[in-house]
Amino acid sequence: MPSENKKQKIITASRVAVISNALLSVLKITVGFAAGSMAVIADGIDSASDVLASLITLFTAHIIDRPPNKKYPYGYNKADNMATKILSFIIFFAGAQLAISSVDRFIHPEPRAIPATIAIYVIVISIVAKQLLAIYLKKAGKKEESSMLLANANNMQSDVVISLSVFAGLVFTYLFKMPLLDVIIAFLVSLWIMFVAVKIFFDSNLELMDGVDNVALYNKVVQACKMEAGVVHPHRIRIRKIAQLYLISLDIELPGELNLEEGHRISQRVENNIKKLIPNVYDILIHIEPEGNAEKEVFGVSEKDL
Repeated sequence: MPSENKKQKIITASRVAVISNALLSVLKITVGFAAGSMAVIADGIDSASDVLASLITLFTAHIIDRPPNKKYPYGYNKADNMATKILSFIIFFAGAQLAISSVDRFIHPEPRAIPATIAIYVIVISIVAKQLLAIYLKKAGKKEESSMLLANANNMQSDVVISLSVFAGLVFTYLFKMPLLDVIIAFLVSLWIMFVAVKIFFDSNLELMDGVDNVALYNKVVQACKMEAGVVHPHRIRIRKIAQLYLISLDIELPGELNLEEGHRISQRVENNIKKLIPNVYDILIHIEPEGNAEKEVFGVSEKDL
């Protein structure tokens, strides 16, 4: 179960994201309609989807705080990853809707005026605000090891790119007196939004499939085993993450003449060694076998694989 401090920091970061994106969304959509800029409206719609994404993050922070039970013996920490998946769908849907609207306006053109200059000022404000928000969420996400916050930070960083493209489109629209550029920029923005959504979706697959992004951790497990005399052939090592915590299981071989109590003490020392070398350990499962035991191992990593 996450610490109260972690939960509170995720909630605080999510609230900051909700309020910031809500203000930016209202500002950009309002000014976009007033100035006659579809690209600015598109940027505002993207910020509106960010509000929903941050609300999901906020709600999930309360879910992962629940203690383990019979149905979920490992707790609710993986709700973090499920929320990340949902965020990717929301972001993709917003981008797809924007793409459809942009293509429709391109296929059925109507006389359009050059957007008002206030649109440029709003986009500059958006660029600065989104960049600051991305830095804040990324810092909080790394510190708390939250895939939700990191996904949200990546989304905010993408929004900076979106706002920069809208800014460039508005400038070229004024320079070349071509309102159609505004629609083209809006379509390109929609493609970028969908690309970011797909990336977030696949980035979250690793943890949901019980993979580990840092394979060097296996070397640390082997190192922890070698620190104890008598421990040989660490194998079937498996590491997976539950939110920011690692669940580690492995087999070790000990001299066959050792009694159960002696074997237990050695495995306990191996467990303590692992915890010293690897932070954020949720649990460690060690299976003891007699030295020279021959079995066909299917799962996990052994020392010879490193």
